[in-house]
Amino acid sequence: MKIYKIIGLMSGTSLDGLDLAYCHIWEKKGIWEFEIKETKSVGYSSEMMNTLKNAIDLSAEKLIELHNTYGTWLGEQALNFIIDNKLEVDFIASHGHTTHHRPEMGLTFQVGSGQHLANVSGIRVIADFRTNDIALGGQGAPLVPIGDRIFFNEYDYCLNLGGISNISFDVKDKRIAYDIGLANMILNYITRKVDLEYDEDGNLARSGQVNAEMLKELNGLQYYLLPHPKSIGYEWFLAEVVPIVENTDDSIENLLHTSIHHICDKIAQQIQLNFKHNKQQLLVTGGGALNSFLIETLQQKLGDTTKIVIPEKIIIEFKEALVFALMGVLRSEQLTNVLSSVTGAKKDSSSGVLFIPN
Repeated sequence: MKIYKIIGLMSGTSLDGLDLAYCHIWEKKGIWEFEIKETKSVGYSSEMMNTLKNAIDLSAEKLIELHNTYGTWLGEQALNFIIDNKLEVDFIASHGHTTHHRPEMGLTFQVGSGQHLANVSGIRVIADFRTNDIALGGQGAPLVPIGDRIFFNEYDYCLNLGGISNISFDVKDKRIAYDIGLANMILNYITRKVDLEYDEDGNLARSGQVNAEMLKELNGLQYYLLPHPKSIGYEWFLAEVVPIVENTDDSIENLLHTSIHHICDKIAQQIQLNFKHNKQQLLVTGGGALNSFLIETLQQKLGDTTKIVIPEKIIIEFKEALVFALMGVLRSEQLTNVLSSVTGAKKDSSSGVLFIPN
C-alpha cells in the first residue's frame, strides 16, 4: 500500500493567509483515506494582502511579476515548513491565489508560479488545477467537491464558508456543486473599515440589527437567479456587492448583522430547494464555521430538519488544503480530480500541471 506524503497549499478569497497541510493519503480496498500530520497558517502582511486584493488592476507585466514573486514566496514558506517539521515530502499540491476568475470569458488565473515554487522548495509541484477545466468549457470551480465525495460522503451536504459560500451534494449519483454566494468576503470587507481583520465569533454582528433596504438589495442580486453550474470571484464582489455596502449609511454592527442574515438566507434557500430527507446533515467548514453567530443564524433558518455538523478544528481550517493535496495525488495517478457534473465542462478531467525543480 503506497502512502503519498503531500503538502497541500491553499490561499482563499477571504485573504486571511496561506494554509499548509502535510497529509498522508492512501488507497485501501478501493477507498481513499487520509491523515493530516502537520499544519501551519501564515498570515499575510498588510502589504501582501493589498497586493493580492488589488492584483485585478495590475498590468500584464506586473501580474506576471507577482505570479513569479508570489510563487517564490510560496516556495520559501513550504521549505520552512518542511525544515521545521523534518518532513519527508513526495510533492507539493498548490492552488495558488485566484486574482482573475471570468469563466464566461474562458479565463481564470491563480498567481503562484509552480516553477518558482518548485525551484525554491526543491520539491516537485503540481499546480494550476483550474485552467484545464476552463479549456473544456467548464467554470473551473468549485474544485473541492471531489474531496467532499471521496473523504466526506457520509454527509448529505458539504458547505464551505470561505470568502465565498459554496456547497456540494449528490443528486442521482452525480456530484453537484456551485458557489451559493457571499460569506467572509463581505464580512471582512466591513470589519476592515474599523481596522479589524474579522469579527471574532460574530460578536459585532450579534449586537446589530437588520437594515431592511440593504438586505433587500443583497438578496436581489442577479447572480442568485442563475442556474448552476456557476461560480463567482472578486470581480463580481467589487462590481455588485461593494456599491451596496458603500451606499448603506449604517453602523458597522448593523452592516455585519444584515450581511450574516443575507448569507444565511441564501444558504438555507439552497438547502430547502435540494431537500433530501428529515434529519439530514450539513457539514460546515472554512473560516465561517468559527463564526458562532453565523452558525446560530443559519441553524435557525434551516429549522429542525437539517442538523449543522461542525467538525474538529483542523478540518474546519485545513479541509481545502487537504483536498488540494488529494487532487495532487489523483493527478499523479492520472485519475479524475475535476468533476464535469460540478463545473459544466465537456467531460471529467485529471487537471494540474507538474513542475520539476531545477
